[in-house]
Amino acid sequence: MIDRNARRPRLGYPVAAAIFAIGMLGTTLPTPLYGLYRQELGFSELIVTVVFAVYAVGVIAVLLLAGNYSDVVGRRPVLLVALGLSAASALCFLFEGGLAVLFVGRLLSGFAAGLFSGAATATVLDLARPDQKVRAGLAATAANMGGLGCGPLLAGLLAQYAPSPLSLPFVVDLGLVAVAAVLTWLLPEPVEHPRWPAPLSPQGVRVPPEVRGVFAPSALAVFAGFALLGLFTAVAPSFVAETLDVHNLAVSGAIVFSVFLASTVGQSLMGRVGVRRALPGGSFVLVVGLALVGASLAAESLPLLVVGAILAGLGQGLAFRAGITAVGGAAPPAHRAGTISAFFVVAYVGISLPVVGVGALTVALGLRTAGLTFTGCVLVLALCAGVYLSRRPVPES
Repeated sequence: MIDRNARRPRLGYPVAAAIFAIGMLGTTLPTPLYGLYRQELGFSELIVTVVFAVYAVGVIAVLLLAGNYSDVVGRRPVLLVALGLSAASALCFLFEGGLAVLFVGRLLSGFAAGLFSGAATATVLDLARPDQKVRAGLAATAANMGGLGCGPLLAGLLAQYAPSPLSLPFVVDLGLVAVAAVLTWLLPEPVEHPRWPAPLSPQGVRVPPEVRGVFAPSALAVFAGFALLGLFTAVAPSFVAETLDVHNLAVSGAIVFSVFLASTVGQSLMGRVGVRRALPGGSFVLVVGLALVGASLAAESLPLLVVGAILAGLGQGLAFRAGITAVGGAAPPAHRAGTISAFFVVAYVGISLPVVGVGALTVALGLRTAGLTFTGCVLVLALCAGVYLSRRPVPES
């Protein structure tokens, strides 16, 4: 029997990480554009957070229904489907026809992100040689956070300084998705004996027994960190425009990008710190960053917001990579994608539900008060996570 992978170029984990980054870039592309959509369609800040939450619902649904699907059918088919969903989402925004179409586009984007979160992370790890596992783990988490950060930066720059602000970002995204699809087709298939087609076997949030002792404390810290990311991804541009009176979309996109860039830096530092110290340490750095974000809203200070965003992102990155390293390392290979998907379910619950609360509070209390309330609640959660993890550290994998 001829090995089909033998005919393909031996592309390694950096190419898989690049595909992952492109896929995640499209999911945050609308972030600095929501203000333009609000002007055009006339909806409230609450609707912005609901649109964002629809994306998170799509992510969670796919993680629950098909989080382990790439363990069965192979990584490449799942990645190709994810890229197709990403392209469909971009087309919804490109030919935007009202609020309903925005909801559909965000839901499709959530489906794509859900598939990418488990399958792409596992692909990067699978394609790495044993001596590359540490670098591959960093590449996977950096591709995730880096891709999420590049979306707002790219869209903000194009919307501010190029024509067609509600069209050109998605045209560029479609071009990147096309490149990623070609690269995905050329990737070797790391899953041995994939079965395609195969029926879905929804796993729910299922964690193998040998991982549970690591999973729970890791997920606690990551929940708090992703709640921060939800705040910046969904409503930070509105804070910048309405509370700080800064209306440059490129600046808004750059601020969101700074959070994810700092997260990537934090992930790169985790190897030096170690999992046992990075989980509680990242939580405490997140607390400091959140305190500065709250102070920036109280004092209406853009520099304080930027410094707070960078520190909070740094802490989130430390905790996130430590958590996914601990969970991924403890998971058996046959259940790795499913376990990682369960981990991301917790993360995306954290990224969505608190942000909808911000939208509801905004209607009742105003954007600034809602932001302060949200920041205070997440700060307390991160502090509790840090204290718990300091007393009960997870074992090194």
